[in-house]
Amino acid sequence: MPLAGKGMLLTSMDIDAEHEADFNRWYDREHLEERVAIDGFLEARRYVAHAANPKYLSLYSTATLDVLDSPAYRARLANQTEWSRQTMARFKNMLRVVARITISHGTGRGVALGVVRLRPTADNASALRDALREKFAPEKSAGIISIHLLESEAELSGPTAGIPSVPNAGARDWFVLIDGTHVSAVSSVIAERFTGPAVSPSTLPVSVGTYCLMWDLAKSDINSHIKNDLASG
Repeated sequence: MPLAGKGMLLTSMDIDAEHEADFNRWYDREHLEERVAIDGFLEARRYVAHAANPKYLSLYSTATLDVLDSPAYRARLANQTEWSRQTMARFKNMLRVVARITISHGTGRGVALGVVRLRPTADNASALRDALREKFAPEKSAGIISIHLLESEAELSGPTAGIPSVPNAGARDWFVLIDGTHVSAVSSVIAERFTGPAVSPSTLPVSVGTYCLMWDLAKSDINSHIKNDLASG
């Protein structure tokens, strides 16, 4: 399975232009490394919108879903840095989703990402999952690296203290992630498999969007950094 681990935290938000430079410095110089360093976190990726709302998106992979309700993670949420508290208070249109990775096909990640948000019901969830399996064949489309399904956990999703958030009307929504080598390839798959005229009404999305990768960070990157610092010291 190309996605590391079994759990994922998805966050997205907008930020006012006057605070955007500091917001990006915070993410790039503190926040991603701080999160990936938590026990059970494996990697993180940052994206900026090509054609999507909100503008910024981050994905954090964890070894299991339980990591996102663990004492180590809860302790970090309860003890944010001052920079974190100031930055998070400026978030707009915040979405925070804790999810299980239930389907993952393909190998590797792409610089372009498609995000398809679906809203299953108790009656059609199983049938929808089966229908999605038929759509998750990255090898059938040029430029598509891998495709994944995230199924939200409503009890763990939603805002945490100090973070403004929009009402989470779709707390049990699912998210399809489409990794590709370029945005046009991802957009074509979204149109062909999720929004086009041949798509079943039961799989029509709540929203779709495309993002471009800014950078990623793995646990091994942090470990290597620490070893290099120790060696140079």
